[in-house]
Amino acid sequence: MVENFSYVFQRRERIGIVGQNGVGKSTFLNLLTGKIQPDSGEITKGETIVYGYYTQEGIKLPEDKRVIEVVQEIAEEIELDKGQKLSPAQLLERFLFDRDKQYNYVSTLSGGERRRLYLLTVLVQNPNFLILDEPTNDLDLLTLNVLEEFLTDFGGCLIIVTHDRYFMDKLVDHLFVFEGEGFIRDFNGKYREYREFKHLQELEKEKEKKESKQGKQKEEKSTKKTADDTQKRKLSYKEQKEYEGLEQEIEQLEEKKDELTEKLNSGTLDHEELQNTSQKLGEIIDLIDSKTERWLELAEFI
Repeated sequence: MVENFSYVFQRRERIGIVGQNGVGKSTFLNLLTGKIQPDSGEITKGETIVYGYYTQEGIKLPEDKRVIEVVQEIAEEIELDKGQKLSPAQLLERFLFDRDKQYNYVSTLSGGERRRLYLLTVLVQNPNFLILDEPTNDLDLLTLNVLEEFLTDFGGCLIIVTHDRYFMDKLVDHLFVFEGEGFIRDFNGKYREYREFKHLQELEKEKEKKESKQGKQKEEKSTKKTADDTQKRKLSYKEQKEYEGLEQEIEQLEEKKDELTEKLNSGTLDHEELQNTSQKLGEIIDLIDSKTERWLELAEFI
């Protein structure tokens, strides 16, 4: 599931993992954490590495323990960046378990509270290599806001897998993009920038495809010309005006296309503006293609 990939992780590195289902993201994380062994190649774990792995495999918590006991049994304090430390009670309070709630039994917790406590059992292990696999699927918005703030003080390496691109863009610096057949692209930028990169790639491919098609059509028309082409009909007055108007329209549309492309590349658009601008750009390109095709038809009789 992973081919020809080599990487050395650094402290305070923040990586987002993206890719379609079934392309090897979970396999990669399981290889990384030693849950499964590679068929070939080597994974070298640093001597001081402590993994913290928040997964989707289910929450297993002792029902007969109090909330604070669950955390205390793992560690008596958690270290933050810059020498800061939190006690179990402080950590619980930070993640919305007030002092009364901390002494409730696990069996009395709601589903959302259980998921929040499970997250804390990962964080309290003092990991310096933290992996969060789809945290936005399980955690409520308030908890995610607290987690985001907590991670700004996290001094280790962070890997996030999530379909919530806004959460990811706030926290990661670059991406591992799983493109299929074992290939992983290391993209230097946030998901928003990667999406713009892919969109421009697709537009360029579509443009090349259409230009190739037009070229073939023009070549086919050219081969059909005979010696009496000089006798071909002339444009009517209406067609002549249409031909001249098309030249101006195509020129204006090309200018509009350049403006929209520059806007897409600016990096200043929010999600809604990006969608709208991309849609407009696609419409402009379609117009250019259709009008260019008509212009070529009329040009045959000039």
